[in-house]
Amino acid sequence: MELNVPLRGGLALVIADRPTGADAYPTACLQRGLVLFHEGRDLAEEGVGFGVPILKRGALTVFPGAVQLAERQDGPQRVISATFRMNLVERLAGTQGRGPTSGSFYAFRDLLAALHRRLPPLRGLLTAASGAVRRRCGWVTTFEETDTCAMLAVTYTIDGDRGRIGIAVDTTGLAERGVTEVVVMNELGARDFDLYLDSGGARLRGREIGTWHAVPAARAAFASAGARVAFSLRQAHGAKLYRGRELVGARLAWSGFGYSLRPSRGRFTYDVDIVRAP
Repeated sequence: MELNVPLRGGLALVIADRPTGADAYPTACLQRGLVLFHEGRDLAEEGVGFGVPILKRGALTVFPGAVQLAERQDGPQRVISATFRMNLVERLAGTQGRGPTSGSFYAFRDLLAALHRRLPPLRGLLTAASGAVRRRCGWVTTFEETDTCAMLAVTYTIDGDRGRIGIAVDTTGLAERGVTEVVVMNELGARDFDLYLDSGGARLRGREIGTWHAVPAARAAFASAGARVAFSLRQAHGAKLYRGRELVGARLAWSGFGYSLRPSRGRFTYDVDIVRAP
């Protein structure tokens, strides 16, 4: 199933019940959320789109590998119900298909990734070290199926005329499954969306944006000069909003935001606004 919701100005939101990422990227097997198209062109590159959950069990990160979709009309709005199967973990593979298999290796790797997110002064050193080890060992990123961590329900309510997506993520029961953090990603492509703006007056381009920084302003946006479109989010109650952008060869190409929150017995809700940029 593939669902297409037209917006104004040649834009559309698309979601499919199968992975649709570009084959050139290791993340092509991940299940994506709502992806923005401009005149038929996918603007997400390596990004996973809007409203995609990622779960953390301590330092271990679990990604979605599949989704079940249903839709209905609610007056002028389209309502899409998505149930994500959280069942993929990141691994490394060598040129001969063999990579590290030790659980302690991946625990240490995940710990370094957590340090990368939390300690900005160490990011340059950690990124350089990681790249050097990958090149020396011939390792590439892959994703391996594991036991399903959760079936996680996300509802998208789309007002095509206003260019607004209302997103609700049901985190009920995740804490009982050992989930310590939920990150809801909203990503498009790094090449198109290379300008960050926020209501506090910040205007950052390219590398100035950084890989993972807390957003201090009430509202923030990423804009594309080429497609003349921007997407923006506000701070949301119960979560911390982060921004990021990474463009690393054929491995990473995303720009966007993540809401970080603890699982609770309820729904986490927020809006994404899509507007034409001057």
